[in-house]
Amino acid sequence: MPPVAFRGWQAEAIEFFEGLEADNSKSFWQAHNGEYERFVRAPMDQLLAELEPEFGPCKVFRPYRDVRFSKDKSPYKTNIAATVGAAGYVSLSASGLGSGSGMYQMAADQLERYRRAVDATASGEQLAAITAEIARLGYECAPHDSLKTAPRGYAKDHPRIELLRGKGIILWRTWPAAAWLGTSKAKDRVVGALRAAVPLNAWLAEHVGETELVDLGTDRPLSG
Repeated sequence: MPPVAFRGWQAEAIEFFEGLEADNSKSFWQAHNGEYERFVRAPMDQLLAELEPEFGPCKVFRPYRDVRFSKDKSPYKTNIAATVGAAGYVSLSASGLGSGSGMYQMAADQLERYRRAVDATASGEQLAAITAEIARLGYECAPHDSLKTAPRGYAKDHPRIELLRGKGIILWRTWPAAAWLGTSKAKDRVVGALRAAVPLNAWLAEHVGETELVDLGTDRPLSG
């Protein structure tokens, strides 16, 4: 039997998250789980199945929040989100559809390599040009979790100081929910964002790469 084609999210998906935001409880989740599976999770699975051939393996995040170290004990996330390939991300909530890519938070060794590359004239100007082009296409592309001042060893008046201050760099865009969300145009917008991020991810792969640090508790690489 051929897979069901992605046709967007219907209004019931947004209504589900609006209800969950108003009543983030186990009783609400159990009473509306069928709606989640039909109107939220199933379309996400269909979308990811169509994205995988171009962007690589996808994975949906668990809907349950980790509340062990949080003051907010709400048990459920008020969005559905998934990774797309190595660096892509897609999310749906009551606020709308979002998609992005890049390196959200770099490990210490990645951040050191990133800053050296931003500081170097050729690679730094290349990244500045990439971010400018992404902005021209209509996407946000900016450093994430920026320092308030220049990192140690770099001048405050560096020509690329904004890029240097970031601890990560991402492309992102959110589209408010409207009638288009219930059509294949939802996929088109996600694909557009992920394709726009290709030059950024290529730069990051060349100049930053994977972390070489490991979690001493698991001997696994620290996520970047």
